[in-house]
Amino acid sequence: MKRLQGKVAIITGASSGIGRATAVLFAQEGAKVVVAARRKSELNALVDEIASDGGQAVAVPGDVCSEAFAQTLVDAAIERFGRLDIAFNNAGTLGEMGPTAAVSLTGWTHTLETNLTSAFLGAKYQAPAMLKNKGGSIIFTATFVGYTIGFPGVAAYAASKAGLIGLTQALAAEYGPQGIRVNAVLPGAVETPMYYVMNNTPESHGFVTNLHALKRVAQPEELARSVLYLASDDASFMTGTAMLVDGGASITRT
Repeated sequence: MKRLQGKVAIITGASSGIGRATAVLFAQEGAKVVVAARRKSELNALVDEIASDGGQAVAVPGDVCSEAFAQTLVDAAIERFGRLDIAFNNAGTLGEMGPTAAVSLTGWTHTLETNLTSAFLGAKYQAPAMLKNKGGSIIFTATFVGYTIGFPGVAAYAASKAGLIGLTQALAAEYGPQGIRVNAVLPGAVETPMYYVMNNTPESHGFVTNLHALKRVAQPEELARSVLYLASDDASFMTGTAMLVDGGASITRT
């Protein structure tokens, strides 16, 4: 039996990378998916791909920093598919990088809004919808950066992603008695367009690759399988966790 048969999921940041791979996998595992991102054409292509494989999906383009958009996504799930069981709040940005003393307040604020506030807004509307089904699974994409490893020049990114772990724990404690599980997945380096923004030379790619015990970076599909686990009943006793999927980067000193 498919692991998400009969479930309905929202996935943000679905136009590329981990979000896109997760949407495809969720649909293959039986979920009906609401896919969100800013780029409408990429979302439409994703919906077509899912439909051609026998799945069901609806595209809702918009800005995750908008509270109204958070409500719109939940409304779309209920109006189109009748319920909401899973939310993968994955949208994010590297934000303004460079020496901390040179980071603008605007850049700092935008990064926190995109990575942290958007997740709060998502959960704010997702959890009440899940309570109607007596439970659900909310998942955030954090990172090993700022959790087990510090890098210079990414203060806003690290702070905003670390904040997601605190949000995960608070929500898990708040909604656990009502059957909603809340977890964060913490990827290591993943071969996505965002990865190449930071690692656009053979030297930087080699450096980051060597940080991992597996001596390679992940493919988006590998992270999608970990998210699937957290979304499914296989993880029925997991909540409040910061789950490292980092290829051993956090324990490597070689």
